[in-house]
Amino acid sequence: MLTPQLLSQISPFELRARQIVEGFLTGLHKSPYYGFSVEFAEHRPYNRGDEIRHIDWKVFGKSERYFIKQYEEETNLRCHVVLDVSSSMLFRYHGQWTKLGYGAHLAASLFYMMHKQRDACGLVTFDQDLGEMLPAKASASHLRFLLTRLEEFTKREPSAGLNRRTASAEVLHEIAERLHRRSLVIIISDLFENMEGHEQLLNALKHLRHRKHEVVLFHMLEKRSERDLDFPDGRYLFQDLETGDEMDLTPSEIRSAYKEEIDKYAYSFKMACSEAHIDYEEVDTGASFDLALLAYLNKRKRLG
Repeated sequence: MLTPQLLSQISPFELRARQIVEGFLTGLHKSPYYGFSVEFAEHRPYNRGDEIRHIDWKVFGKSERYFIKQYEEETNLRCHVVLDVSSSMLFRYHGQWTKLGYGAHLAASLFYMMHKQRDACGLVTFDQDLGEMLPAKASASHLRFLLTRLEEFTKREPSAGLNRRTASAEVLHEIAERLHRRSLVIIISDLFENMEGHEQLLNALKHLRHRKHEVVLFHMLEKRSERDLDFPDGRYLFQDLETGDEMDLTPSEIRSAYKEEIDKYAYSFKMACSEAHIDYEEVDTGASFDLALLAYLNKRKRLG
């Protein structure tokens, strides 16, 4: 597995994205998911009723499987990655990267895959306000521009006095109104808002669906610390990176009750997303990128 520690030694940033994707695809082809093709931007499996003249016989010679050559207008998709750059995304305890650093690498990998599929890709950033809204384009120069922008986020660290909150709901409502063409919208966020505010977040996600956009939500978290409260015994002073509020507690005393409540809440939120036809995937910043990339690949395959 390409670990964050190993990837951190690789430069430039564009090469890291390529290594993540190629490592993922190599593993995919050795797995039960072998049916996926790296070249699905150019080919699709032959279906009964397809004209034989469109079969790519060169591919058949290599794979002994029938594939139809697709034309560019059949494969284009507009994709927008919406990246949370709020202060809470700068958290890390066990991990090599902050949640923002991991999210930026995930976004870069997705852009690299999109480019291979000839999809147009764009980037939107937000915290308590809507930040950059870079348009979706399919050119190689635009890909390099997006990767350059993402690399800047990998270098951010928490700063005293820089408390930028997460305002997912308000921002997603605004994005829904500003994206006029049907798109695949991929949201990368730790959803660090008051639990009472998650009903508003669901309404904003439904707003995107109402506008005919397909939605994939990647929920970023460092599982060992944020979900499992895996800290050595002792008392800790925890600080909210977005508000500066502090809390003094002993994790071992609340771990069991905390995990029970957070698991229950996470399950109910995931079910609510499923009912709204929103793809939801938890992404552990201590794990590989495989599950997130597979979730995207499955979504992309369903969209044709």
